[in-house]
Amino acid sequence: MPPPAQEIAAGYALSGAALDLGALLWDGQCRPEAQIRIPLSMLNRHGLVAGATGTGKTKTLQLIAEQLSANGVPVFLADIKGDVSGISAPGESGAKVQERAGQVGQAWEAKGFPCEFYGLGGIGPGVPLRATVTSFGPVLLSKVLQLNRTQEQLLGLIFHFADSKGLELVDLKDLRAVVVFLVSDTGKAELKNIGGLSTVTAGVILRALTAFEQQGAGGFFGEPEFDTSELLRTAPDGRGLVSVLELPAVQDKPQLFSTFLMWLLADLFHDLPEVGDVEKPKLVFFFDEAHLLFNGASKAFLESITQTVRLIRSKGVGVFLVTQTPKDVPGDVLAQLGNRVQHALRAFTPDDAKALKATVKTFPKSPYDLEEVLTGLGTGEAVITVLSDKGAPTPVAVTRLRAPQSLMGPLDAAALDEVVKSSQLYSRCAEAVDRESAYEKLTAEQLEAAAGRAAVEAEHAKEAKEAKEAKEAKEAKEAKEAARTAKAPRARAQDESVVGQVMGSGIFKSLARSVGTQLGREISRSIFGTARRRR
Repeated sequence: MPPPAQEIAAGYALSGAALDLGALLWDGQCRPEAQIRIPLSMLNRHGLVAGATGTGKTKTLQLIAEQLSANGVPVFLADIKGDVSGISAPGESGAKVQERAGQVGQAWEAKGFPCEFYGLGGIGPGVPLRATVTSFGPVLLSKVLQLNRTQEQLLGLIFHFADSKGLELVDLKDLRAVVVFLVSDTGKAELKNIGGLSTVTAGVILRALTAFEQQGAGGFFGEPEFDTSELLRTAPDGRGLVSVLELPAVQDKPQLFSTFLMWLLADLFHDLPEVGDVEKPKLVFFFDEAHLLFNGASKAFLESITQTVRLIRSKGVGVFLVTQTPKDVPGDVLAQLGNRVQHALRAFTPDDAKALKATVKTFPKSPYDLEEVLTGLGTGEAVITVLSDKGAPTPVAVTRLRAPQSLMGPLDAAALDEVVKSSQLYSRCAEAVDRESAYEKLTAEQLEAAAGRAAVEAEHAKEAKEAKEAKEAKEAKEAKEAARTAKAPRARAQDESVVGQVMGSGIFKSLARSVGTQLGREISRSIFGTARRRR
């Protein structure tokens, strides 16, 4: 080889365990004696796989994932298009595969690797992968709901209130119930001491939640919550388990799956202990379509990503971002990526040309004309620079990559379903669990309060009825007494009138004279002693 090629090859002559990426390309010729490798111990220094559509990024992921698994390192990767599931099945030999293997000095053998398949919330094939709203947190949720900075802060206030009151936010209906409660008369009073929530902001959040659910996202939040430690498992034969998140059914919801992947990484960061530098990573996490993660991201979200990527290295986790150009990744994050695999770029437009120049500037100085090289690479070829086993950047190497040993394409649907249902996680995670949480608690309180109000209203109604009846009875009694009082004089007057009429009548007078005459006669007889006339 020419001296420059020899110098490049020397930079990849590693003594420890390493992954074989491919063979050096120099002057258009493949040099199988100059193997381009990446030290296994440097995989937790993170990396970037970039390139235009159709240049072979997915196959590069598959190649690296296979070798990590073979070395006992668990892998997590997102299957955006549904063509990575073949990693669980042996590949198919063919003329192209054999030709590629011969060019790069690869002893190719068809192999499948131990896999676990997941699906977000049960959409699509795979063990349902769920998270609670509480563990997801306000920063990530604000990203997926596309809230602005102020709304994000208020969402954080809502989470704080729920935590302080023991209201568990398990699913989206729990969050909605808390938001509705906080703009009610009762809720406003409780929230007053720590800040307020306007009905306008609450309306924005509620509408965002409704739109989110209408996209079918409701199933992503709930229980049983996925335990991220499951990603660290190894197979019985010692190979690392490849966890594949099947995303074809939700690829039209990029913000959702990219933010959900960020939750997985953040959860791992919080749970794993510090281990420092290790001989091999505990897990390597591939973040496909990474540019979707940063589009429209808030400052708080970007800070969260940067901190996670920077600090998770010491916990033995490597992160590879997969995107189209390095400019898709913020500078603070890009600075943390020590390993680079750059596939071909296109320069069809002024923006493309600008992106190409920016990409070239991110590489160390090399003997290549990288602007020309990057636009002329074929499928399965890349410009590579990694960290050596001493932590220093290796020389830039144009590389023809090896062929994956597993199936380069999607697994048959029936075979995939069989793998999924045979998983020990499927029986535990397939069915969602809806236990008592914020929604149920607030609903119960509202029903209890409504029942209390109904009881008070019923008591008031009873008292009002009794008062009304008492008043009516009193009024009736008073009316009766008044009627009786008014009737007495009339009765006396009527009696006097009748007596007068009787005494003034001729019959009464005649009777009176007769009685008087008879009475007088009886008196005369008694006084003068005259006897009663005998007849």
